[in-house]
Amino acid sequence: MIVKKVNGKVPRMGEDCFIAENAVIIGDVEMGNQCSVWFNAVIRGDVHYIKMGNKVNVQDGAVIHATYQKSPTNIGNNVSIGHNAIVHGCTIQDNVLVGMGSIVMDDCVVESNSIIAAGAVVTKNTRIEAGSIYAGVPAKKVKDVSQELISGEIDRIADNYVKYSGWFKEEE
Repeated sequence: MIVKKVNGKVPRMGEDCFIAENAVIIGDVEMGNQCSVWFNAVIRGDVHYIKMGNKVNVQDGAVIHATYQKSPTNIGNNVSIGHNAIVHGCTIQDNVLVGMGSIVMDDCVVESNSIIAAGAVVTKNTRIEAGSIYAGVPAKKVKDVSQELISGEIDRIADNYVKYSGWFKEEE
């Protein structure tokens, strides 16, 4: 793993985290417990801070960044950032799935218990209402999240990534 200090800011990781050997974490990044950062993922807290809660997984190739002196990135608990997703200068609340290849732009707020569909583009300043699924380019609400989707997708994926990271910790 590449963990770099920038402008006196050093990434801080909680307990029981897994960071893949080719993941990159830079600068003012704070992550909670049971987080995982997977292969080729980049979390760049060089231009503004990035805060992540507990049980956040940043899957392969995902990029988390912010906007200089303007838009930090805040990510809640129990959040999955899918493969090759971009999360940039926004707020992601608790229990959210950001689908593969999706983009969440500056100053967006993704409220709790929501799903951003794979490939969706959430444009600047969009507010995703709690319990919604947004899809498309630009992303629009397509339906409400059912309790089955919360437990069957949002929770299942976050829990699975805690399990998967355990497999890699056993090999160390």
